[in-house]
Amino acid sequence: MLKNIFKITLVCLLLLPCENMGEDIKNATGDAKTVHVLVALCDNVYQGIVPVPAAIGNGQEPNTNLYWGAGYGIRTYFRKSGEWKLLETRKPGDTILERLVFKYAAKNYYMVADAYDGRYIEQCTEDFMNGGSGNKKDTLLLGGITLGIAGNASLLAYIGHDGLMNFELSGAYSNADGVKRDLIILSCYGKRFFGPYLKTANVNPVLWSTGLMAPEAYTLHDALAGYVAGEGSEAIRERGAAAYARYQKCGLNAAKRLLVTGW
Repeated sequence: MLKNIFKITLVCLLLLPCENMGEDIKNATGDAKTVHVLVALCDNVYQGIVPVPAAIGNGQEPNTNLYWGAGYGIRTYFRKSGEWKLLETRKPGDTILERLVFKYAAKNYYMVADAYDGRYIEQCTEDFMNGGSGNKKDTLLLGGITLGIAGNASLLAYIGHDGLMNFELSGAYSNADGVKRDLIILSCYGKRFFGPYLKTANVNPVLWSTGLMAPEAYTLHDALAGYVAGEGSEAIRERGAAAYARYQKCGLNAAKRLLVTGW
């Protein structure tokens, strides 16, 4: 089994060129909603991947990283988007190397994107699980606005290598407060590997993968356009799959088999 998982992990990246526990969201200012995106930076040294070129595979250098500063990374792609405006850049510390705060142009939605040092992919995965299940809640102050992050976010997204191919977490993540949170997981075999941990978390998987994929920013970007517009999960999936098909040139039907919604 471990041998097979290692093989899956090696294949995955070959497709690529293919604060504290905090206040509840009710204390946020006005009706602002937050999307919290956790990105495990691609890392040749600390992750079980086939090495990519050194510049994009340095998990300690967000500026050139495949999932952050490269052309289709979260920071670069969203900064170029006309739908999102970058408001602030922060440097939280050693684990999260950079935090970006965006505002959606047409709706009262914010996006907080965190770039985790690639060596801390396990911590990134745990933080995502704990946020999605409501076991970790936090807030972020932006001027006079309090934004909910982690379990206080409206939607949480995980972007990056599926580290669960290489390590196991301590156990399932039971829902802590009865709130059903929306999740997006863009990672190879996201449904297969994340699903067992989230069975008791009472989450809504809006979009996740059934196979090998390139978890680049265009899929998240277009899926979020549907999410902030209040569309249903199937419409959001259609948007994400269409973006993936367009950039990967894999055909829409193939992209829809790869990117699915729900359990």
